Amino acid sequence: MQDLIRLLTYARSQWWRLLVGFGGAIVEMILALMVPLYTKQVIDRIGSGELTLGAAYAFLNVVAFALLITGLIRSISIFVQIFITEKASQEVAFSLRNDLYDKLQRQSFAFYSTSATGELMSRLTSDVEMCREATGFGFSSLLGNIVWLTGVTGYLLYLDWRYTLISLSMLPFLFTVAVRYTKKVEPLYTDVQEQRAQMTAVAQENFSGVRVVRAFSQEEREIHEFHGENQELCNKTLQSARANAFYHPAMDFFANLGTVIVLWYGGREVILGRLTLGSMIAFHGALWMLIWPVRMMGYILGVMQRSAASSKRVFELLDWPSTIVEKPDAIHLPPVKGKIEFKDVSFSYEGDQQVLEGIDFIAEPGEVIAVVGSTGSGKSTLVHLLPRFYDVSSGQVTIDGHDVRDVTLESLRSQIGVVLQENFLFSTTIRENIAYGRPTASQAEVEAAARAAAAHDFIMQLPNGYETIVGERGVGLSGGQRQRVAIARALLADPRILILDDSTSSVDLETEREIQDALNHLMENRTTFVIAQRLSTVQQADKILVIDDGSIAQQGTHGQLVQESGAYRQILQSQILPASYAAS
Repeated sequence: MQDLIRLLTYARSQWWRLLVGFGGAIVEMILALMVPLYTKQVIDRIGSGELTLGAAYAFLNVVAFALLITGLIRSISIFVQIFITEKASQEVAFSLRNDLYDKLQRQSFAFYSTSATGELMSRLTSDVEMCREATGFGFSSLLGNIVWLTGVTGYLLYLDWRYTLISLSMLPFLFTVAVRYTKKVEPLYTDVQEQRAQMTAVAQENFSGVRVVRAFSQEEREIHEFHGENQELCNKTLQSARANAFYHPAMDFFANLGTVIVLWYGGREVILGRLTLGSMIAFHGALWMLIWPVRMMGYILGVMQRSAASSKRVFELLDWPSTIVEKPDAIHLPPVKGKIEFKDVSFSYEGDQQVLEGIDFIAEPGEVIAVVGSTGSGKSTLVHLLPRFYDVSSGQVTIDGHDVRDVTLESLRSQIGVVLQENFLFSTTIRENIAYGRPTASQAEVEAAARAAAAHDFIMQLPNGYETIVGERGVGLSGGQRQRVAIARALLADPRILILDDSTSSVDLETEREIQDALNHLMENRTTFVIAQRLSTVQQADKILVIDDGSIAQQGTHGQLVQESGAYRQILQSQILPASYAAS
């Protein structure tokens, strides 16, 4: 209930629409009650013989016309009720979906490293849709049914209070079944939603890695895994269906038992002359108007239970704390010169074992800093602290004397160009991918960045040149082509600080030389961090940081480090010796 009440806070701006919808339900109920009321009048007055033939026809015509007008107005009220509440629910879903997406856009790298994409997509789509159904159909139907139950019960008491109390004797049993149904179904629907998200995550991961699946002939394995998740979803859905199959007929039984009592008791009262036939028929018609919302309560409660499970999952994501948060008094980082200092920096993932410890160094403006080390030594993590993809556990990272935690994220990251080790391209044109950081860039500027990244020639060989649409995640291009487009994207942003995270690992030696020649010119007057496995790409760096087991084991120029015995010489020898064997 707390999650559903919180969901209602999103409907505050739509209160007038919900109020109009609620008013439509009241109008519909009042007009619907006119039918049994007129039915009673027609049967009692015409059946009693108190009217002459002409008067009876005239009365019948008046009643028919009144019912026609009543039905027309009732239809209009139903239309208004449905449309206006649907509009309100769509606005709620719109706001909820935007807030959820905004939250996801501002989450840290650490959040995405532990979250399945399919799970997030499920919460953003199907769970938000269930929340929409709750604010539209769910709450409006619940309030509408309460109005109907109250209004029809009042009308029945007006006709005959004794008759009404006898007819409603089954309601306590009905509500008992409804309460038990609610307690039983809530955890089942939660399990179904979570399992559906798990199945979606498995499918999404398979689609993303389809080339790996094909390469290792693991189609049957993936099919088996998906079938297992699908079977589990089917089993859990059937468990909730079994609960519905038991409790819904039980509620219907007690509702129909009330009808049996009406017919038996009412018929007996008519025989004894204590109740008119018109009153009995009107009572029976009104009682069916009462039974219908009672029957609907089971379905409505089911919708609300599913919505409660979904809203819980949505708000769980909205409340998920972000590890990267701007300070309330964060300042705008002015245009930087590019002096970077790491002061006794340590870092660990959520309190786990230290990944970096005691990192101290200074990068002067315009310097090229190469970061080398074995796989898993912490090279990428070190440079990711600079744009605050992660925050230091202790110590300080500064740019021109400004602690990166004291400035706004937008002003910080807009001055840092990044080419990540895993390049991602959007399913759009190559031009739009290169201009992603500067959407207003001219064609000439886009082409200049592409030439600098040695990408222009291959782009011009594509069917539509810069307007060629690449596939999802850039699958229409080779690994080296994707990497060059990503480099062009970073260069077009014209950053003062450049991070190249193993950016030439997927290109051949000739392409690497082309890119390196272009980058040597473009690195001028920029502070650049180069992370590379190949030492050939870092030998010209102003400073080389050798990371070993999360600490700086050595630092200096290539000429200085080759004279020392240590990790750098070992890495150098491991790359030179295999090459000499291959040459021989």
